[in-house]
Amino acid sequence: MKQTGLEDILPLTPLQEGLLFHGLYDPDVEDVYVSQHILDISGPLDTTALRSAADALLARHASLRVGFRHEGLRTPVQIVPRSVRTPWHEEDLTSGPDDAARNARAEELLRADRETRFDLSAPPLVRFTLLRLADRRYRFSLTFHHLLLDGWSLSVVLHELFALYGDGGDARALPPVTPYRTFLGWLARQDRDGARAAWADALSGLAEPTLVASGRSGSGTAVPERVTFSLTQEQTEQLTGRARALGLTVSTLVQGAWSLLLSKILGRDDVTFGVTVSGRPPELPGIESMVGLFINTVPVRVRLRSAEPVGQLLGRLHQAQLALLPHQHLGLTDIQQATGLSQLFDTMVVFENYPHDAGRLSASTTEPQDANVPSDPVHVVGQSTSDRSHYPLTLVALPGTTLRFRLDHRPDVFDRTQAEALIERFVRVLEAVVGDPSRPVGRVEVLSSEERAGL
Repeated sequence: MKQTGLEDILPLTPLQEGLLFHGLYDPDVEDVYVSQHILDISGPLDTTALRSAADALLARHASLRVGFRHEGLRTPVQIVPRSVRTPWHEEDLTSGPDDAARNARAEELLRADRETRFDLSAPPLVRFTLLRLADRRYRFSLTFHHLLLDGWSLSVVLHELFALYGDGGDARALPPVTPYRTFLGWLARQDRDGARAAWADALSGLAEPTLVASGRSGSGTAVPERVTFSLTQEQTEQLTGRARALGLTVSTLVQGAWSLLLSKILGRDDVTFGVTVSGRPPELPGIESMVGLFINTVPVRVRLRSAEPVGQLLGRLHQAQLALLPHQHLGLTDIQQATGLSQLFDTMVVFENYPHDAGRLSASTTEPQDANVPSDPVHVVGQSTSDRSHYPLTLVALPGTTLRFRLDHRPDVFDRTQAEALIERFVRVLEAVVGDPSRPVGRVEVLSSEERAGL
């Protein structure tokens, strides 16, 4: 990509260092950390205005223009060009014979885009694709490397993109950007030695990692597959009510159920798994609208006692995480070194609790650049995100009127049948946790009556 000058050179966050390692490890396989967000758009879209909005977005946020360099350096850095040319692909698919053929072609193009690796040293690590499916129907994708963005930042980017579209790419109507480097400066000022000590204390006595893939054959490079499921509205209300009654978050109940599942299937009373934390310090002005990678992966350790009521286990879990809240900035590599273990877990739990109002993703251009294009609004009528990780199992919870889940599983370790069985067991444990928090931990059932009869 054509670049003009260098604006800045910045350090990496701990998670960026980990993602960069995975991105460089095997350049011949698909990079699982290439993400793609797809929007189905209805209405009189001004394609020129949308492209101008994408240009303005990259000009506005330095964090979207970065590339990563590591060769010949003691530590990798991210370089920020002053400007970049926006990678934009536009294609008209209306000549297809019918909707099915056009949608199939669109899926083929977007899948190829998603599977194409980025050269991490050549910014920008983002691509835009706009496909016209029919009159007033479009499919638009933002493909990016996870090094640039987390879920919260993606929401900010999408809302700003449509605001810029409505203003013809003029960013003056948007508030000033709080640069990502402000967060990197805050991160550099944190007490890493104190954080290491806190994590070493929290994980002291941990004898071994919690590995669901131990003893299973796997290439380690397989692209995860996905199984989705959801609670009913009644189950969601019961879960929310139980969390409120216990003075806990829904996230704590989900994590507690996951720890019980791990304990039962591995026969362990001391388990660890990874969680994703937002990483956005509330004391930093403008943090809610910053764009970049703020999240971090940290371990959760749960020691289970067979006779202890489930509600008390959840309370201990909540208090332990509160105590570690000031130390969640520390990188996973540093945390592992503090324990003397090279690995702590191979499963993740992600609770996607960030502001995203799909209803705000609509706009009209104030002055259409084509006189034949009406100025009534365009609307996002559907959207989906493809994001993955390298772990054998990742449970993602998506809050809403009904609590939705997805289980990402590496097929070289767990096939779909096994993944679906794990889902059934997780839901069974979650129902037990919600139904009777006074139940002893040792009496929480994981297997169904049919499975027990079979054994």
